[in-house]
Amino acid sequence: MTIVLRVIPYLCALGTIALVGCVTPEYRDAKTQCEAEWMLKIPPVDRQEVVTRYRSVERPTGEANCTTTGSETSCQQVMETVSVPYTDVETVDIKSRQRNPQIRSCAARACSAKYGNSKCET
Repeated sequence: MTIVLRVIPYLCALGTIALVGCVTPEYRDAKTQCEAEWMLKIPPVDRQEVVTRYRSVERPTGEANCTTTGSETSCQQVMETVSVPYTDVETVDIKSRQRNPQIRSCAARACSAKYGNSKCET
């Protein structure tokens, strides 16, 4: 029971990802069944890892664009967008690399058995 409760959030995330791709509803069904099976066979093992991420930041270049209207001059700083690295901690399922190929293979086998092709195309 504990494993099943722990697996449910992962199944929801995997199901959401599957809906985004260009696959048939039949393939999604086969993959969902395989995910449920393989999440029990190879349960998630979460680990926190430090990762480097990047954010875009606007900063002045030191140049300015100035315009003069009559006796009044107004200047606008020229800005540039730069990528700034920062560290973050993310939770990673270290078993997903082992489990995901099994899920894809299982779904392809199920599709081949039922539809004669690995993508469940009718």
